[in-house]
Amino acid sequence: MNFSIEDYYADLIDGNVLLAYKGSINTELINNVLDTIESKLQDFNEPSKVRKKVYNVLVESLQNLFHHIDDLPDEYKDDFESRFGILVVSKEGNKYRISTGNFIRNDKIAYLKEKIDQINSSNREELKEMYKFILNHQKLSEKGGGGLGLVDIARKTGNKLKYTFVPFDDEYSFYNLDVFVDEVIEKKNS
Repeated sequence: MNFSIEDYYADLIDGNVLLAYKGSINTELINNVLDTIESKLQDFNEPSKVRKKVYNVLVESLQNLFHHIDDLPDEYKDDFESRFGILVVSKEGNKYRISTGNFIRNDKIAYLKEKIDQINSSNREELKEMYKFILNHQKLSEKGGGGLGLVDIARKTGNKLKYTFVPFDDEYSFYNLDVFVDEVIEKKNS
């Protein structure tokens, strides 16, 4: 299968895009993205609960992307800086979609797929227990939170994590994660 970053990126930025970025993922970028999205959500007059949820899920998504990027395949090393990733934040109907993408070594796919499938098959209470278990029993990895990020994203959104792995070559695939945050927050009766 022929994978093209340009085609993939063009498909993602179709629609009502608040922010689209492809390039090196670094701390300065993360801070700029968070400031930009916070400002745009305020411009849209989103309720504070919606702004907070989108912001918090975006933080987790960016940290996940930042900490788990693999090297680029040789074919792209001259075209892009290291730590290459894609981020698109868009609005689709009554949801915000946060899409992240990066190259991943093929030998990591089975583990990640199993992890996401386990998260997606868990209900809210099971996710809460999984989160507590990881906090109390897992060692923190050299890259961060020992697997808390995806669990936390699923807990905060209440939605399934959508993912794809597009084969690139014998060593790499391109991993895409779409996270949906509902715009409508249930109102509590006073």
